[in-house]
Order: sequence, then structure tokens, then C-alpha cells
Amino acid sequence: MATSTNPKETPRVNVILPTFNRAVLLRRAVDSVLAQLFPSWELIVLDDASTDGTRTYLDELAKRDPRVRPVRHAKNYYPDISRSLNEGLAIARGQYVARLDDDDYWCDGRKLEKQAAFLDAHPDCMVVGGGTIVIDENDRERFRYRKPESDAAIRARALFANPFTHSTVMFRRDVAREVGGYGDFKNSEDWDLWLRMGVRGSFYNFPDYFVRYTMTDFNKTFLFKRTQSREILHIIAVHRREYPHYFFAWIVAAAQYVYSCLPLGIQRLLQKTLSRLKRSLFGG
Repeated sequence: MATSTNPKETPRVNVILPTFNRAVLLRRAVDSVLAQLFPSWELIVLDDASTDGTRTYLDELAKRDPRVRPVRHAKNYYPDISRSLNEGLAIARGQYVARLDDDDYWCDGRKLEKQAAFLDAHPDCMVVGGGTIVIDENDRERFRYRKPESDAAIRARALFANPFTHSTVMFRRDVAREVGGYGDFKNSEDWDLWLRMGVRGSFYNFPDYFVRYTMTDFNKTFLFKRTQSREILHIIAVHRREYPHYFFAWIVAAAQYVYSCLPLGIQRLLQKTLSRLKRSLFGG
């Protein structure tokens, strides 16, 4: 395994990190990359025309650590996240690619080391992820979860839910490029990519917790719930022959889409009703 930090050498891992006007949070994310014990990485930060001091911060950081590679956009492309991700994928030099969002940060200093070693030892594995600790805007833990671990368990649920938390993954660069990179989605670009890569090989999720993931009421997932539901229905239909349980996954996704179309008042009423029902059935 490579241990050199010479920027002229090809890194083993490229970290792709898109950002826009989150200079304070970006420092936390970047610090978690700098803290990795695995040294052979290059961090590609795709600055989507930020106006909050992000450029100055990245310029100064790149002078201190040449493994940090800022890429600036002349104009903002939001919400076309796939464009930035594919740009990062196109210029990545490493054998493997890891992802990190600017409001998340890694909480395991051996994350890159563990995942690169696993992919080295399992050449059939396309994507590897890990556990997630969900935090609020004040870095307080809300809850934590782990995705299914084995390839069989991941595939059994691949059409029901995204098999990986995006900020936990490491995947094979060349295979991602060969299958077309990230698709034209606003919310589910990673899910679609994993399913296309999964046709080429296996999946794995570490039981270790790798990332602290920021969730607020303003997260993209909540703002674009209806669009996301439509995208999920499309993804399920496209991959229905490659992964099991298509019919049941479609029913669940269709119900979620119908729910997303309801007025917010009715959504809140249904949430309260379901909460009362759960308490009456299961206590608490």
C-alpha cells in the first residue's frame, strides 16, 4: 500500500467534495480528510462559485498541503450536483474515489485505510460504505444507523432504499466512468450509480461508523422530497430486472410519492396519527 505524500505521485484515493458558500462547515469536512492516517489521497474540492471566503481558504490550504486541489466554477450550477460530481470523477487520478459532502465529516481516522485495504483484497467489490451518525446543525447526535453489510443483504434491499450513505463510500474510479458516472438526477444521483456499478460486481458496508452526517429541516432531501420520490420510481423501473423485489419496492415508492404530493397539513396529520398508532401498539 502506498504511503508517499509526494503530490507528483498518483494518489491511491481521490476524495471528491463539492461545496458552495459553506466556508465554516467546509473547514470541518476538510479537517476530517487531513486527519486520515492513510496518506495517499488527493482532495478535489469543487467550489461552485462561492462568495463567502471559500476561495481564500482553499488557496491558502493548497499552499500548505498540495494534496488539496481546488477547482473553481465561474458560475453556480446548483442544483445540478451531478455535473460537479462528474467533473471531479473525470479529473480524479486515483484508483479509488471517496465522497464527502461539505456539511458532513468523517469520524474514523482509518476510514480510507480500511476501505482501500478491503477493495485491494476484494477485486470483485465495486462499492464499499459504512455506518452513519446523524447530527443536527450544532453537532449533536440525533440517531445513528448502519446499512446492510453483506452483498446479498444489500441487493435484497437495493430497490427499497439507497444501499449506501454517499459520504461513507469508496468506489472504483474506472468502473464508475465505464458505466457513465453520475446520472442526471437532483437527489438520487448516487443511488442510480451504485445500481449500475453493482451489475459489474459486489457491494459491502462496514459495520464501523465512518461519517457524522448533518441533517436539518433545510437539507436537500426535505426540500426536494417530491422530486426525489419521482426519481426513485424511475430508478426502480430502470433496474427492475437487475435487483429483486421490484413490485414491492415500486409499491412503497409510489406510496411515498403520493404522500409527498399531499398538502403539508395533511402530511403532519398523518404523521401524528401514525405516531399515536405506534404508541398504542408498541408503547412508549
